[in-house]
Amino acid sequence: MTVFFYDKTFEGLLSAVFEAYSGKIFPDRLLKTGSVAPLFVDNCRTVVADSEHAGRVWAGLLKKLGKNGFHMLMYVWLSEEDGSDELLFRYICKAFDHAHAIALNFGDRDVLEADRLARKVAHEAQYIKQFVRFQKAADGIFFAPVYPVYNALPLTVGHFTDRFADQQWVVYDLKRKYGYYYNLHETCEITFTDDDRLPGGKLDASLMAEDEKLFQDLWKGYFKSITIRERINPRLQRRNMPARFWRYLTEKQ
Repeated sequence: MTVFFYDKTFEGLLSAVFEAYSGKIFPDRLLKTGSVAPLFVDNCRTVVADSEHAGRVWAGLLKKLGKNGFHMLMYVWLSEEDGSDELLFRYICKAFDHAHAIALNFGDRDVLEADRLARKVAHEAQYIKQFVRFQKAADGIFFAPVYPVYNALPLTVGHFTDRFADQQWVVYDLKRKYGYYYNLHETCEITFTDDDRLPGGKLDASLMAEDEKLFQDLWKGYFKSITIRERINPRLQRRNMPARFWRYLTEKQ
C-alpha cells in the first residue's frame, strides 16, 4: 500500500496529483500530514503544497473538463465528506487518462459519486440564498448567520454581493467559524474572535439596532396575518424549507 500525506488543502491535493504522475507512483490512501500511517504500508510520501505544480494540474483540468466540470470538482471538495479528497484524486486521474470527457460516464462509480456530491453542495448553496435572514446591528451592518451541512457559503458570495451591493453586510458560517464581510467596495473573508454573543444564531439584543426588534415584530405579524391555518402543511413545509434552517428565520421564531 502506498500512502501520500498532505496538508488537506485543495492546492495540496493538486500537488499530490502532480507528484503521482511525476514519480509514476499512485497512492492508495491520502492522509493528513501528521496522521498515523495504517498497517502494511509499503511506501509513504509527504507531499508539500506547491503553487506552481498545483497551477499546472489546474490548467490541465480546465482543458480536459471545461468550466462546468471544473466547478463540479470544487463543489465536491466543499462537501468536506470523508473520502471526498480520495474520490477527487481518482476522478482527476481518470480525467487525465481518458481521451474523452468522463463527466457523463455514470457507469463509473467515481463519476456517479462525484456528481451526487456536487449536486448536494449546489442544493445547499441554493438553500443559503433562499433562507438567509439579515439582522441589523447597532453599527448599521446587516448580519446573517448560517449553519450549512456542507461548506457552501463561498458559492453564495457573488449572489449576496450583487443582490445587496448598497449596504454593508456579514454572512457568517457558525459551524466553520468564518464568514464574508462586504464593505460597499469589496467582499473579504473574516472570522470572529468571540462569537459567544451569537446564541442560537441571533444577534445579542445589545448588538441590535434600535429599530431591528420593531422590524422583526412587524415581519412576524405580516407572516401571521397571511397564514391560512386550514392550509398549514408541516410536511410540505419541511420538504420545501428544511427544518434545520428554521432557527434562523425570523418568522419561525
